[in-house]
This record gives sequence, C-alpha cells and structure tokens, in this order.
Amino acid sequence: MTRPMTVSRPVLRTGWRGPVVWRAWELAAAACVQMAAVALLRPGAVGLAAGIAYALAAWGVLEFAFRGRRVLRPADHVTLARVVLVGCVAALVAGRLADGGPAGALVALAAVALVLDGVDGQVARRTGTSSALGARFDMEADALLILVLSVQVATVAGLWVLAIGTMRYAFVAASWAAPWLRAPLPPSFARKAVAVVQGVVLTVAASGAVPYAAAFVGAALALLAWSFGRDVLALAARHRRARRGRGSHGAGRARVLDPVAR
Repeated sequence: MTRPMTVSRPVLRTGWRGPVVWRAWELAAAACVQMAAVALLRPGAVGLAAGIAYALAAWGVLEFAFRGRRVLRPADHVTLARVVLVGCVAALVAGRLADGGPAGALVALAAVALVLDGVDGQVARRTGTSSALGARFDMEADALLILVLSVQVATVAGLWVLAIGTMRYAFVAASWAAPWLRAPLPPSFARKAVAVVQGVVLTVAASGAVPYAAAFVGAALALLAWSFGRDVLALAARHRRARRGRGSHGAGRARVLDPVAR
C-alpha cells in the first residue's frame, strides 16, 4: 500500500554549522515555553525546581527519541503541547506537596491535556502522518499525566492510588525480564476507554469537588488491573503457542529496543 506523501519543512542552512534540524529548535522552544509557564504559575520553590527539571528531562528524552527526524509532524506538535501541560501539572503537584494551596489551576491544566488526548490521533489520521513513534509518544504522554495525577490524589486518598500511575511502568519493567510482553497487541476500544477513565477519574478526584471520590478511584484501579490482566493473559497464551510452534527450531532472541505493547 502506498503511504500518503508528507511535505517536509526545508532544512535551514548556516554558513558555519551546516544544516540545522528544525526538530531541535521545536523541542528547545517547547522546553523554554514549559519553564516560562511554570514560572508564571508560581508553584513555589519546590514546584519551580520540579518544573524546570521536568522540562530539561523531557527535552533530553524527546531529542533522543526523535533523533531520526528533521521535523516534528502535525500530531507530534499536539502531543508536545500535552507534554508541556503535564509538566505544568507536575510542577503544581510538587508545589502542593511542599506548600499546599488550591488545586484549581492543576485541575484545569489536566483537563485541557485530557481533551487534547483525543486531538492528536485525529490530526495524525487526517494528515496521513500516523507512525509507530507518534503513537508511542502519545501513549507515554498519557501515562505520565496519569502518574502525576495519581501522586496528587494519593496525598488525600492514600498511597494505594499510586498503583494506577505506576502500573504501566511496572508492565514495562516486567517486559525486560519477560520479552514476550513486548509483543504487539491488537487495537482495543476497551483498552483505550479504560485509559481515558483513569485520567478523568483522577482529575475529578484531584478537584475535591466530588464526595466519595476514593470509591470511584478504586473502581478505576480495578478496571485498569482488569485491562492489564487481560492483555498479559493474551500475550502469555500467544507466547505458549509460539513456543509450541517453533518446536526444535529454537526461539529468536528479543531485541532490547523492541516496542512495548502497551
């Protein structure tokens, strides 16, 4: 099948360094916007330090992840905006852990990030620029927002809420010991819906506006455990079938950088 053509932004050339990759400028600009936004939010010394550390870490990770591209694609810009918003939420959460304060700005920024979660995929499909890297970028932005929100809610409901934010990372860690967990999974509406539920429930719980929020968070955690459990069982069954099918031919060794299924 012929892939849709995309138009690449021209590469700027200078007289003394050669070609300048636009991606580097875009990611650096996002880091600067992130730090400026955190400063405007005034989350306190701890929050400011956390926001700056997040911006620098995100810049380094994304620069490495997108090292093969000269420019970011349209959907990547939307996801990058979400990463900036998550950084602002993280700074506010760190500030609240140190000094307390209202959660209004935190909840508002998290809500915008959740809304944009449905935008980047639409942009990728409409512009014909979908890619495995873009999908992974989107997924990691989701996971990071859920982790940050779970830290905030855990301060009120209890440390057990952190299970929501860390489950994805526990799955990734387990895949290093069991490479068959890195096998691709078929698309699932249920999996996507459960992920959306986590963000919405944690944002509402962080607002403090809903009574018995812990019960809703507990239900969300149960849904997430079911979703991960279902996928692990499916991957385990596939792994057993593959081992039986290989017979005496032996198994190919998993590559370290194989994409993680979830």
